[in-house]
Amino acid sequence: MAHHDSEMKEECLREDLKFYFMSPCEKYRARRQIPWKLGLQILKIVMVTTQLVRFGLSNQLVVAFKEDNTVAFKHLFLKGYSGIDEDDYSCSVYTQEDVYESIFFAINQYYHLKDIALGTLGYGENEDNRIGLKVCKQCYKKGSMFPSNETLNIDNDIELDCVHLDLQALSKDPPDWKNSSFFILEFYRLLQVEISFHLKGIDLQTIHSRELPDCYVFQNTIIFDNKAHSGKIKIYFDSDARIEECKDLNVFGSTQKNAQYVLAFDAFVIVICLASLILCTRSIVLALRLRKRFLNFFLEKYKRRVCDADQWEFINGWYVLVIISDLMTIVGSILKMEIKAKNLTNYDLCSILLGTSTLLVWVGVIRYLGYFQAYNVLILTMQASLPKVLRFCACAGMIYLGYTFCGWIVLGPYHDKFENLNTVAECLFSLVNGDDMFATFAQIQQKSILVWLFSRLYLYSFISLFIYMILSLFIALITDSYDTIKKFQQNGFPETDLQEFLKECSSKEEYQKESSAFLYCICCRKRKRSDDHLILIN
Repeated sequence: MAHHDSEMKEECLREDLKFYFMSPCEKYRARRQIPWKLGLQILKIVMVTTQLVRFGLSNQLVVAFKEDNTVAFKHLFLKGYSGIDEDDYSCSVYTQEDVYESIFFAINQYYHLKDIALGTLGYGENEDNRIGLKVCKQCYKKGSMFPSNETLNIDNDIELDCVHLDLQALSKDPPDWKNSSFFILEFYRLLQVEISFHLKGIDLQTIHSRELPDCYVFQNTIIFDNKAHSGKIKIYFDSDARIEECKDLNVFGSTQKNAQYVLAFDAFVIVICLASLILCTRSIVLALRLRKRFLNFFLEKYKRRVCDADQWEFINGWYVLVIISDLMTIVGSILKMEIKAKNLTNYDLCSILLGTSTLLVWVGVIRYLGYFQAYNVLILTMQASLPKVLRFCACAGMIYLGYTFCGWIVLGPYHDKFENLNTVAECLFSLVNGDDMFATFAQIQQKSILVWLFSRLYLYSFISLFIYMILSLFIALITDSYDTIKKFQQNGFPETDLQEFLKECSSKEEYQKESSAFLYCICCRKRKRSDDHLILIN
């Protein structure tokens, strides 16, 4: 009798395992259980994508408003701005007169802003809660310089001197502030002049999209950089836009009603993702319990542990992916609702959460395509090649880093694409993909024959090594894994302990057909009530 009970327990476990590893369609044909999670995932894809598209269109308006205002500020406050930045700075001046004119021009434009600006702009308070301009200059503490005699006497301690110009001071006629000793610049000691001011604006274009407008605070900074003392002062303009809650916002019409519909839609997305999160979490918990049953049975019957590969078969990575996606969508949707209600203004964090969650949702669709053998090749090839590819990239990365540091230190002073480590890495990655090769060769300055010759050796060796050898080996690793998978699909995959255990069920299929009703009845009677929920809906 004990032997019979053990056999019935084994058959019940085998049936549960076989049912667990079925596809949703196979489960429906086997026991007519509706695949709720499959339908829920399809609905979630539609809802999350729709939410992302709507938020993306709204975010585009925010980014466009910030960029347009930055361009407008450069034309308003930079004298002689051509509309195109010079390298990483906006423009440059070469004479003392141009420096004074540029500084006074920015100050005058600030004072007459409401008379000349096309945008809906107003004056804002700075860090000191004062309205106006803050002008600061940095200079060496003291020194003297006589280039003709090659004599230099300098104290490299830096002193900072600032002055605040409010609207009342700027309105004086004649402008006494121009004659102040503060604006008498000693250029041989001068390091930089910084002009900072705050402006406020309202983005009204969102009303056309039936959204409530945002209120902005622009923290603008103009820097006249003379640290190099090369006879060229670079002028940098930086505008940091910050969205703030409007204090008194009254918008009438259909805009307010549309905002309520959007909030209701976001709430429905949260409910859908929460249901998906609960179902996937439940499936993982039940899968772990089923794995525990299988491990205990295998240890009891065969007196050995199940291999790690079989144990990981119970941990469905797609469920983990869905759970991460659901959590990010829920948090992102909450942030989006707060942004829509104008309680928060963190568009960037919300965009990252919603964008990444949508990416994971669409990647998760591959799981259902993987049930078909013709589409499963991609997943199996990626799984087989990933460990080898990671080890190969670790070795190739060492060579790549070596070329990056070498190019930066040698070619940085002579080539724009090698000025810093970030641009060097991007340039070399482009070369690996065959992009912009001739321009990289042609832009090297021929001021030093030695450096020019080194640049040719450097670029030719890098391109030859990475394109003809490393990239070819990288592709060969993936191709080898693909060929292996194709052979396995034709001749059969190597069987593990779990697959051999499930195969016994197939070998007894004829016997089960004859006595399926009797066996099912016994299994249900012998199974504990606490094990009923282990029959999973995948």
